[in-house]
Amino acid sequence: MKGWWGRILRVDLTDNKVWVQEYSEEVAKNFIGGRGLAAWILWNEVKNVDPLGPDNKLIFASGPFNGLPTPSGGKMVIAAKSPLTGGYGDGNLGTMATVHLRKAGYDALVVEGKAKKPVYIYIEDDNVSILSAEGLWGKTTFETEKELKEIHGKNVGVLSIGPGGENLVKYAVVISQEGRAAGRPGMGAVMGSKKLKAVVIKGTKEIPVADKEKLRGLSQEAYNAILNSPGYPFWHRQGTMAAVEWTNENSALPTRNFSDGIFEFARSIDGFTMEGMKVKQRGCPYCNMPCGNVVLDADGQESELDYENVALLGSNLGIGKLNEVSVLNRIADEMGLDTISLGNTIGFMMELKEKGILKNEDAPEFGDFKKAKQLALDIAYRRGELGNLAAEGVKAISEKVGGKDIAMHVKGLEVSGYNCFIYPAMALAFGTTAIGAHHKEAWVIAWEIGTAPIEGEKAQKVEYNITYDPEKAAKVIELQRLRGGLFEMLTACRLPWVEIGLSLDYYPKLIEAITGVKYTWDDLYKAADRVYALMRAYWVREFNGNWSREMDYPPERWFKEGLKSGPYKDQHLDKEKYDALLSEYYKLRGWSEKGIPKKESLKDLGLEFVIPELEKVTKLE
Repeated sequence: MKGWWGRILRVDLTDNKVWVQEYSEEVAKNFIGGRGLAAWILWNEVKNVDPLGPDNKLIFASGPFNGLPTPSGGKMVIAAKSPLTGGYGDGNLGTMATVHLRKAGYDALVVEGKAKKPVYIYIEDDNVSILSAEGLWGKTTFETEKELKEIHGKNVGVLSIGPGGENLVKYAVVISQEGRAAGRPGMGAVMGSKKLKAVVIKGTKEIPVADKEKLRGLSQEAYNAILNSPGYPFWHRQGTMAAVEWTNENSALPTRNFSDGIFEFARSIDGFTMEGMKVKQRGCPYCNMPCGNVVLDADGQESELDYENVALLGSNLGIGKLNEVSVLNRIADEMGLDTISLGNTIGFMMELKEKGILKNEDAPEFGDFKKAKQLALDIAYRRGELGNLAAEGVKAISEKVGGKDIAMHVKGLEVSGYNCFIYPAMALAFGTTAIGAHHKEAWVIAWEIGTAPIEGEKAQKVEYNITYDPEKAAKVIELQRLRGGLFEMLTACRLPWVEIGLSLDYYPKLIEAITGVKYTWDDLYKAADRVYALMRAYWVREFNGNWSREMDYPPERWFKEGLKSGPYKDQHLDKEKYDALLSEYYKLRGWSEKGIPKKESLKDLGLEFVIPELEKVTKLE
């Protein structure tokens, strides 16, 4: 094979066993890499297990773009059965670890079992060691990475967890490079459950590619196209932070637990304010459009911001000072907590207190930075009744305390930074993503509004009417195929295409230069559909067939309440019309009205092996 090694590194922490598994060229071509490879492994090997037990497997998966000079090709997918949702869970991050994993001669690392005491894995090409991490246990992700680089060299790739993962916070993440995070559905907790503090990787091999010269030429052409894009200068200034002003202008900024879409202090936390505070920028490997804007927070320490952090830890908590929001963001990164779920959880508790549902005096109120900061730390260490409760996530809190109608999650994963009272396509995207409510797979809201954040110095406010046209379902699937399929399998960042307008035509050409395989767009879409059907089948199997279309509904708040302010005041989604849109989505996917892939669809996608297992838990159409 060219472009793929066809090798998976396996580590069993229970038996201290290390080995290499080879996989076929057919699997490589059908699932490509990253998320595709991870979903294939989870389906075959992780069945009806406790997500925090030794039988769950933590997968660090790369794709053919990784370790090579490809546009923003420095991503890695981390996957496992999710302790937060009980279904398929993954996330990606930009990290030198993916470069080194590939250069060490592997397409993925799979960790199973559980160590008796804290350990870390050190990989240097073919030499793999399981080493004691007792001296690192309890330390922050920043401290851990710094110490490991002092031992193994500053150029190694490091993936680590903080106290959040160690204490099994259900939305703990894996961190790299002081601010890059992966695995919103609790991948950090899975890592902690295995007593695995970190993975350190150093690779020196040359990755076999089909056509080096063609790869070099295409990549250089793409990099130049990014730099010469009209949107590049403004992107370089603000990155994703431009979305604060844009969502606020269009009544979509999460405000006070998603109860409104406009924040009165948005100007104090937006991209222009960030520009004045910025001290440096960070990017992922092989990226020439860095999105990591680093500011000094209220404690005088560095904090790397992007839109999602600021929306969920700022306006969603009623906190309008960017230097305070930056403190909460840095704490999340140091502790290894997902900023989106953390902001949702604290915001939910704030509203529960406001409504008198939560009686605990220590619970923060909207706008209370000091108590929010304390709660964030208490969550990471599961301190006290409040910290322990909040560590379970919004869905679990609502089931224990109440407030289900204002619990902002889908399938147990908290909603990311787009408030959808008036945006049914984006609500559908949240409802049908493969991991729960996350924007990364189908950021359709810009298309739905008709304008995007990076379109000039001033965010555009447009005339907008709520519609439920069937084309919205088709657009969600199109974006899922690209964002949640192609880019997650390669594994590469989607921002050059989304924000700067890099032509998608580069991607099949680059794949061919790397692997020698000529994929048509139909081939790539089919691969994406294959992975989506497999991830959905995984959910259905792990829920023992207890599945209904309600699993694909967005939060009740968007149906039952209206926006509190602005030009769309009192407007909200119509459940009957959303249901019709969801049916259109299922029809286009070849899924049943319950949201389960049909037999014929599975066969068409080459997933015949899925049918017998699904038929054990549910009747397939």
